[in-house]
Amino acid sequence: MSKTHFGFKSVEETEKAGKVAEVFHSVAQKYDVMNDLMSGGLHRVWKHFTLTTSGVRPGDKVLDIAGGTGDLARGWSKRVGKSGEVWLTDINSSMLTVGRDRLLDEGLMLPVSLADAEKLPFPDNYFNAVSVAFGLRNMTHKDAALKEMCRVLKPGGKLFVLEFSKVWKPLSPFYDFYSFKALPVMGKLVAGDADSYQYLAESIRMHPDQETLKQMMLDAGFGRVDYHNMTGGVVALHKGVKF
Repeated sequence: MSKTHFGFKSVEETEKAGKVAEVFHSVAQKYDVMNDLMSGGLHRVWKHFTLTTSGVRPGDKVLDIAGGTGDLARGWSKRVGKSGEVWLTDINSSMLTVGRDRLLDEGLMLPVSLADAEKLPFPDNYFNAVSVAFGLRNMTHKDAALKEMCRVLKPGGKLFVLEFSKVWKPLSPFYDFYSFKALPVMGKLVAGDADSYQYLAESIRMHPDQETLKQMMLDAGFGRVDYHNMTGGVVALHKGVKF
C-alpha cells in the first residue's frame, strides 16, 4: 500500500480522503469565522486579488473546486453575469451545504456538485477558468487533480491556485509560533476543535513550495505558469494557462 501524509503523520493513501473529510465535517459551520481569525481577515484580500487579476469576463464558464463556503463562486458569478456559468464544487458535503445555503440566502442560485477534483464530472475543454482556493494541499494525488483541472479547461483557459505557501524566511519563527501554538488554541475556543486546526497548520508545512508547485503545474500540462506571493509568502497565487 502506498503512503501519503496527513499533516505530519504518514497514512495509507486510501485513508487520507476520509481523514480530511472528518476535519472539514467538523469545521464547516465555523469555517468562515475561523478563516477571519486565522488570517486576520486577509483571506478576503487574497481572494479579491485572485478575482480582480483573473481576466474572467461576462459569458465565461468558471469551475470553483474545493469551493467550500462559496466566497470565490460568489465573486466569479458577479464577473460572468447572467450569460456566464459558475459551478461550485467540493468533495465535502458539509462544506458544500454551507456554501450552497449561504449563496441561496443571498439570492444566488448556482449549480453545485459534490465532486472529487481527481475525477471531475465535466467534459474536456469546457471551462474558461478553474479556481481552487486553500484546497489543493488537502488532495491526496495533487498531480492527478492538476491534470484533471487542465483537462476541463478550454485552450487559452486559466487555472488559479490560491494556497498557503513557503513563507519569507525572516518571518518563519513568528509564523511557526502562530501556526502551532496560537492556531490550535483558537480552534479549540471558537470551533471546539483543536485537532483539526493542528492538522490545517501541519498540512500547510507539507504543501509544495512556490517553485515546486509551478513545476507540478507545468508537468500536468499547463503551457505557462506564473505565481505571485502575498503577505510575505504566507500565500501564493499560481496562474497556469492551458495552451
